[in-house]
Amino acid sequence: MPSLPAIPPATVLTVAGVGKSYGEQRVLSDVSFTLRAGERLALTGPSGGGKTTLLNCIGGVDQPDEGTIRLGEVELTRLSSDGLAAVRRRQIGTIFQFFHLLPTLSAYENIELPLQLLGVGEPERAARVGELVRRVGLTHRSAALPSQLSGGEQQRVAIARALVHRPALLLADEPTGNLDSANGAKILALLRELTDESGVALVLVTHSEEAATLCHRRLSVRDGRIAGGP
Repeated sequence: MPSLPAIPPATVLTVAGVGKSYGEQRVLSDVSFTLRAGERLALTGPSGGGKTTLLNCIGGVDQPDEGTIRLGEVELTRLSSDGLAAVRRRQIGTIFQFFHLLPTLSAYENIELPLQLLGVGEPERAARVGELVRRVGLTHRSAALPSQLSGGEQQRVAIARALVHRPALLLADEPTGNLDSANGAKILALLRELTDESGVALVLVTHSEEAATLCHRRLSVRDGRIAGGP
């Protein structure tokens, strides 16, 4: 019996002809690419080239002036601010260079917060948070406040928080930029493991060659345009 053809992964993200200006300054011009489930994409290039602006547009934090951005079947560029907030809460996880943990919440509570905002019941919250705390190696530190954690530990909390609601898309802006090389390598290994396991699509902004090699492919953003990459 002939084998059936493999079903390709679904397209999670479609960026088509995106442009953005701030006043007279052109920041993005005609940016287009797609991203499939389970795929990791690095956005590289010089500072000021438009990488973070592009990431903000993809995440619905900013709106492009032209072009379209689709997350699955949802066109983000047509949504209201409330609609964008709802999509971010349910479908997008974000990891920042400086962690952005709430200082008065414990590691466990920081990870749990996205599920509370979505109204997930306590038993399901406990199961999901407990599993991720274990996976990021912080079971013994789950009651600690961010100020009591090292930089590497804080970033592991941030990764768990970004994944706990099981998003379709994970955005990471220089996730190792505030860490030493040893902790940076551990964070990259953890990102590889967790994205492989979950099948989440990842867009990673980085200046780090080590971080870029985590990804299946890369695009160089220079002067607001895609300058290279498959």
